[in-house]
Amino acid sequence: MITAALPYANGPVHIGHLAGVYIPADVYARFQRRLGKDVAFICGSDEHGIPITIRAKKEGVTPQDIVDKYHEIIKKSFSDLGISFDEYSRTTSKNHYETSQDFFKVLYEKGKFTEELSEQYFDEQANEFLADRYIVGTCPNCGNENAYGDQCERCGTTLSPSELINPKSMLSGNVPILKETKNWYLPLNEYEDFLNEWIIEGHKDDWKPNVYGQVKSWLNDGLKPRAMTRDLNWGVPVPLPDAEGKVLYVWFDAPIGYISFTKEWAAKNGKDWKDYWQSENSDLVHFIGKDNIVFHCIIFPSMMKAHGDFIMPKNVPAFEFLNLENDKISTSRNWAVWAHEYVEDFPGQQDVLRYALLSSAPETKDNNFTWKDFQTKNNSELVGIFGNFINRVAVLIHKYYDGVVPQGNTNSPELKEINKAAKEISGFLENYEFRNSLTALMNLARFGNQYLQTEEPWKTIKDNPEKAAQSLFVGAQIAVALAQLCEPFMPFSSEKLLNMFNVQRSDWNDVETKSVLIETGHKINEASLLFSKIEDDVIEAQIQKLEDTKQNNKKTNPNANPMKDEITFDDFTKIDLRTATILEAEKVEKADKLLKLTVDTGIDVRTVVSGIAESFTPEEVVGKQVMILLNLAPRKIRGIESQGMLLLTTKPDGKLSFVTPDDSNVENGIEIG
Repeated sequence: MITAALPYANGPVHIGHLAGVYIPADVYARFQRRLGKDVAFICGSDEHGIPITIRAKKEGVTPQDIVDKYHEIIKKSFSDLGISFDEYSRTTSKNHYETSQDFFKVLYEKGKFTEELSEQYFDEQANEFLADRYIVGTCPNCGNENAYGDQCERCGTTLSPSELINPKSMLSGNVPILKETKNWYLPLNEYEDFLNEWIIEGHKDDWKPNVYGQVKSWLNDGLKPRAMTRDLNWGVPVPLPDAEGKVLYVWFDAPIGYISFTKEWAAKNGKDWKDYWQSENSDLVHFIGKDNIVFHCIIFPSMMKAHGDFIMPKNVPAFEFLNLENDKISTSRNWAVWAHEYVEDFPGQQDVLRYALLSSAPETKDNNFTWKDFQTKNNSELVGIFGNFINRVAVLIHKYYDGVVPQGNTNSPELKEINKAAKEISGFLENYEFRNSLTALMNLARFGNQYLQTEEPWKTIKDNPEKAAQSLFVGAQIAVALAQLCEPFMPFSSEKLLNMFNVQRSDWNDVETKSVLIETGHKINEASLLFSKIEDDVIEAQIQKLEDTKQNNKKTNPNANPMKDEITFDDFTKIDLRTATILEAEKVEKADKLLKLTVDTGIDVRTVVSGIAESFTPEEVVGKQVMILLNLAPRKIRGIESQGMLLLTTKPDGKLSFVTPDDSNVENGIEIG
């Protein structure tokens, strides 16, 4: 049972995600299948949580619209890059709702939760409790006036909403009140003894130091009860009669997705999902990033222990973070290489990215990706070593033997290098050492190149044809071994190689034990280039794209739209802007966004239809002094003649705000200019 962390469906996946979770997980799953194991490799989109609702409000759509969009983008990116999930599902599925609610009810009925009352910020106008990210105020540490209730993004300080100075709701802009609410907590402190015995004692020798150390630190500090429900309207509803308006904590329902998605896969394939989750004959391995360690090594295991029917993970090989061009990857700053864009920019070169990211995998500490290093790995290693060896073998066999593998000595000592490399790669992968396993693979290609260079069959074919045949027989064995062994790392290239040498995929054990992988007399197909050189201009274009991003990030408001076309002073003088006051307001029938306004412009009283109903109620705008574009040609909107346009702007939360005079005593009809 292999799981990969569920990506948030509020944006695409980038190379940090790929290097830190998905490509290593895929390599491991492919390798285990080649060993003959019964593998379920499971993942899906995490479609609940505050980041998704924030994105939806920003874009003016529903959370479901957001997750529908990004689920498809993410799913396609994984498929395009050869990530071989057996099931890729989503947490908004009916099956997931039922599975996570059933899990909650089992814990509830066993008395594993405590019910606790607490005071949380509540927006009276929006009539809902506020998640931390929906509260903004002044950071007590650096004075940033736009700090969130959980963190200040300017100074990086972790905050709680109660620490903010002058907190306001992002939903309405009003000052929230504190209101009492009830939620259900899992007392993690009751599982400290279990966690200490299982991890601190049981896995001190086989878990990665970064994972073990973080868990030990958490346990040394002492665990506290953690709420497993939230007062939100987006998520899996809490399945209790007195829990209206509450959903399961996203970190409660998300890991249960591994189980619900396995159920979906098992039902499609005639399997019993319990064999993978509830049998002692099953090994469970979670692939995650370091920011998810606490959830997969403390909270989720405590949940499963409380439930009582589930096995614990054999290992949680969490990776550190990958930086980009010596800077932290950031979705909000668009400082990333996006998976779906890479596939478009480098068609047919998926394995180049897989290879480059694996060779820079942040296994035990943060690592760095640069486009120049990517180019070097492709041109020097994949083209110059791996591809060069394969091409030489295939071309020479066709040139001298009409594409038929020549006679050779099956006891040649060079063939032992194949078995040795296969066992090395196997050992490294079993220990989650992906960079070392990739090095062992490339070392076999290096050995093949050096062997051919020493044997020089293009020379010996004239005066020692038996030696030439032997060297190309050995070369063919190494080439086919590489075709078999590179599959977990570079599946697309493996497929090309198997077709080139006209062989089938074999069990991993065959490569570890057999001396002959392709028989004398076997006919191979024409040689074709596995990898192609990546030129400087291609790399410079990618670097320039990042440089453009860097310059955009220097703007005081990176979300600001570009300047419109220039106008002359004479054009500007044609615009008649005036101060005005809204006298009356009412909703336009069958139009959710429109208000019909009666406006005193100082020179007349006129009707204006404005798309502000989602930001203001009619009662809120009556009596408000505004600015109006007076000489805009009238037009009919929903059958109502609108005579002018009000000036408004959009706030960061997506709500509209009137542009008004500083002085409230300004008379109506005063010209602005």
